[in-house]
Amino acid sequence: MSRRRQTSADSPLERRLEALKEATELGAERLSEEVSSASWRVLELASTRRTLSAEHTVVGFFGATGSGKSTLFNAVAGQDLAKAAATRPTTSQPLAGIWGQAGSDPLLDWLGVQQRHIVKSPLRLDKKGIFGAEKDVNGLILLDLPDFDSTVAANREIATKLAGQVDVLIWVLDPQKYADAAVHHDFIRPLATHGSVTLVVLNQIDKLRENERGPVMDSLRSILVSDGLSAPRILGVSALTGEGVDALRQEIAKVVTERAAVTNRLSADVAIVAAKMVDGAPLQVLKLPAEAAKRTLTGELASASGVETVVNAVRTSYRLDAHKRTGWPLTRWLAKMRPDPLRRLNLKSAEVNPTLNRTSLPAAGAAQKAQADSAVRRFADGASSGAPEAWQGSIRRAARAGRENLPDELDQAIANTNIGATRGAWWWPIISVIQWISLATALAGALWLGALFGAQYLQFTVPAAPKVEGFPVPTLMLGIGILLGIVLGLVTSLVARIGAAGRARKARKVLQGAIGVVAGASVVKPVENEITRHNNFIGALQRAQS
Repeated sequence: MSRRRQTSADSPLERRLEALKEATELGAERLSEEVSSASWRVLELASTRRTLSAEHTVVGFFGATGSGKSTLFNAVAGQDLAKAAATRPTTSQPLAGIWGQAGSDPLLDWLGVQQRHIVKSPLRLDKKGIFGAEKDVNGLILLDLPDFDSTVAANREIATKLAGQVDVLIWVLDPQKYADAAVHHDFIRPLATHGSVTLVVLNQIDKLRENERGPVMDSLRSILVSDGLSAPRILGVSALTGEGVDALRQEIAKVVTERAAVTNRLSADVAIVAAKMVDGAPLQVLKLPAEAAKRTLTGELASASGVETVVNAVRTSYRLDAHKRTGWPLTRWLAKMRPDPLRRLNLKSAEVNPTLNRTSLPAAGAAQKAQADSAVRRFADGASSGAPEAWQGSIRRAARAGRENLPDELDQAIANTNIGATRGAWWWPIISVIQWISLATALAGALWLGALFGAQYLQFTVPAAPKVEGFPVPTLMLGIGILLGIVLGLVTSLVARIGAAGRARKARKVLQGAIGVVAGASVVKPVENEITRHNNFIGALQRAQS
């Protein structure tokens, strides 16, 4: 049966590998080069291993110098294979014992194992139960590997390389060095997640007295648990006396018979590299920024871009325009002498040209730039809270990607927003007509009185001015005209203040809406895109680890 048939396209391992590939692609430029490279190595290793013999399980013996690894290898094989091949006190090249040669050569070529021996002695699995019997086991490649504490760098490199390639890891320790920090920190601990394909053998157990064996085994178990092996499988053996060798052979035969070692090993590889991708952080899906956070960002950017300056200018400009249109005609010229703040900001125009329009607001100073940067940073920090550190950084970068163009875009948004700068109020023409009527009335009364005074001065006899309730009509016309102008001026001033406040509120609303559009395009949307990518990454990791 081929590996492709064993791990079909819808198999759990296939799905996990596809998920890891997706996570690696989504994490491009967000993961460290070391983690990204490790993931691609696992994917490449899995792809290669699954195309090679599915009928063989590769079991590697790893151990330190003096652990009796090669002697134990011979005892399991039932032949002196390692002794015949050895030219030094320590193993310098990997040696393979093969049960069932057919199809093993491509796999051994990939492993880089040149010394190969066909094992003649059978490997049998004892079946227990009423109908128990022995079953011959084929498809085992047992490797005797160089010592991982060898003083020869090449030997250590071979052991390290093959630790990442074999299907089953058997750590051969001895009573003298079973607690050696180098063994645990450099080899066992980094591969602790591979517990399902890991077996620990305490060799040379014959050197311990009966009352020492229990404490030593308990001590070793405690160390392995601290290494990360949650339920370590430990066997005590003696290659010299043969004690425990049959039990070890049975464990190996069982692993080969189950045909799950390759899948378990690759699954463990996927799990360990997936864990590295989040560096211990929980697999937490992020929520898209809340509307409240968006409003806060918009408000802070509006403040930094001078929206309040424009709003105040709208308020003042409206009152000036109201006075020019509704004030007492003889004093309107005073309002025309006052500068219009909206015109000074280049915002008093009925035409909008998005490509040309700019305001004359003062250029953003250090304080305003710092305020805008702080607003963007706080928004990004809030949006990325709970993400792995690498993704927090990528979300911040996404939020700040448009920082160079942001001030100009905010200025254009203000300049191209219709704030009603040239629009008057419906009541202005009515009040203006009444004001002119009152002025005309006052002038007519004044002229009438002037004519009467001149005629009397020149001793002409003129008829008396008509009276109403005892008051001469020209006097009433002069008084009523002046009084009406004053009253209208006071009332319209109050109404203009109310209207200016309303116009300012509308201007603030539309300006903040325009700022919100810019903030959405330059800050919010890139952050949301990055959060969506992060969530897809987390989803892929969850599938890879499940």
